[in-house]
Amino acid sequence: GLFRVFFEGRAVGALEMEFLHEGLPRMKLEARWQQPEFPDPVLPGPGISLNETLLALLERYNVCSKESHVRQYDHEVQAATLVKPFTGSRNDGPSDAAVVRPLPESNRGLAVGCGIIPRYSDLDTYHMAACCLDEALRNVVAVGARPDRVAVLDNFCWPDPVQSDKTPDGTYKLAQLVRACQALYDYCTAFGVPLISGKDSMKNDYGSGPEKISVPPTLLITALGIIDDVNRAVTMDVKRAGDLVYVVGESFEECGGSEYFALLGAVGKRVPRVDAARSHEVFTALHGAISRGLVASCHDISDGGLGVALAESALAGDLGMVIDLALVPGAEHFERDDLLLFSESQGRFVVTVQPELRSEFEEIISTVPCALVGMVAENPVLTVHSIRTGEAEIISVRVDLLRVAWQNPLAW
Repeated sequence: GLFRVFFEGRAVGALEMEFLHEGLPRMKLEARWQQPEFPDPVLPGPGISLNETLLALLERYNVCSKESHVRQYDHEVQAATLVKPFTGSRNDGPSDAAVVRPLPESNRGLAVGCGIIPRYSDLDTYHMAACCLDEALRNVVAVGARPDRVAVLDNFCWPDPVQSDKTPDGTYKLAQLVRACQALYDYCTAFGVPLISGKDSMKNDYGSGPEKISVPPTLLITALGIIDDVNRAVTMDVKRAGDLVYVVGESFEECGGSEYFALLGAVGKRVPRVDAARSHEVFTALHGAISRGLVASCHDISDGGLGVALAESALAGDLGMVIDLALVPGAEHFERDDLLLFSESQGRFVVTVQPELRSEFEEIISTVPCALVGMVAENPVLTVHSIRTGEAEIISVRVDLLRVAWQNPLAW
């Protein structure tokens, strides 16, 4: 009748089995799911410059630099970090993940990255949770972690999901929680990654009844991945003029819950969805190229979509880029430049490669959607050409202006 624990022959714990199984009565709660519906925004007229739109996206709080806050924390304990929170020519570009080398006598390392996208919960917490997992995995793969040697943690920050007078929509909030947990099971199983720990905080509300203010259903996924050789670790900043720019992974018109639609004052209809098999193939192929030293820079595409990822890579490297949107994998799914630039489809990366390594890189990556879309330029200007003509410039912004927009909102 006891659960007994021993260490080296000495009893260190004993719990009554009845208490272990029956000590806390199981709650019986009701969950009711109803798919919310939101209209798409009224989009700007076609053929306009997207310079101001890109700068405005870089200024959004979910996108902009958090350096002034990060620098307040001690992230240099024992100086074991090889890839730090910020990187690039001025050490101010946003790293996708940190890389730590815990044992000085070994070149093995650990990559730590996160995924958190509460905006998607407005549409569906199932896809929110799936995208958080994909983002966390992308971040550690981007710096060189093995996709087959990753473990993850789930951290829930949730509004009260129990129906009551204070929480009249409790059955819906509980359904949101059920769907998030179901997605964790489905996608952790599909990706083959274990959930090794986590936490939950389920009463994040202020006030009651119609005056109640609740946090959005939020899930933070933290990924911990093994890097076999930290000398192969990759950062997100473009490295040299003349390097080739690739987009790895396919884009779809998935702007629901995106930073772009939020900028336009809307939620939208189609939230990004994860295809675990496709993402896993992309992660595996990309890791094959990184592990062979073929990748100069790699940056995951997340908040703000491809446009923001290109801007961050350029400002971190203090170099320009010339990009042809018509060449992006999945461009055929789009009729508008802005939707392709700012869609937040999962499983995608911006990668740069030295020209002399082009053939070897393209051979390794040939099993997944990947296309050469442009080149790193000495002139520090980000230039993007339209999908319609391949010639018209829809973005032409100096890198110093991108940096100012990205750094100013939370600068102290």
